[in-house]
Amino acid sequence: MASEYSVDVCRELEAKFHAANLHRPMRVARYDAGTELTYEVTDITHGRRAKVQLLVEKFIGGGFAGQVYRTTVIGIDGTIEGLAIDQVCAIKILIPPSGFSRMFRDILYWIGFQGPFQQQVNPAAARAGALWQKFIRRGAKIKLGDENSVVDVYGTFVDSKLGSCGELREWIEGRTWRLEVDDRMDLLKKWLKGKPTNEINVNG
Repeated sequence: MASEYSVDVCRELEAKFHAANLHRPMRVARYDAGTELTYEVTDITHGRRAKVQLLVEKFIGGGFAGQVYRTTVIGIDGTIEGLAIDQVCAIKILIPPSGFSRMFRDILYWIGFQGPFQQQVNPAAARAGALWQKFIRRGAKIKLGDENSVVDVYGTFVDSKLGSCGELREWIEGRTWRLEVDDRMDLLKKWLKGKPTNEINVNG
């Protein structure tokens, strides 16, 4: 049986690494709860830059696209639209926490585009991706009447320790979508056609 991940053990190993006075920098694949991070964040709306200090509350998870953390803003030197001290927000760092996931993603990207994964290594590409999120929010406001149905992006940054660009985002409480069987897919078709569905007997 595999041992559980221990933040305390990681901190002990980190202290021993620093005590050894090695010239080679310590490799970090992800951050643990309690870590303080400082980034120069570029505001999406106005392009202004500000130094933002964040306290990592929890590592949410990661995949081929990157890794996500729940954080709290503990300091802002400058102005980022929509961001305030003590605000809970999410950061998405565009590098997988797993070495295998990173290698697999980079190989596929290299085959398709003959180059590295741009959103990780190119700040302009990361900013372009964040701008698309703003466009989607604008579309949601026009189509749905409320842009808050789409998560907001406050700014982009570069994480020099992990070697990747990242996004500072609005934090939304939620859950992973359950892979449930939909026994009444016909209801969705009726709803899309504008037909009433609230009076249909869902038990058949």
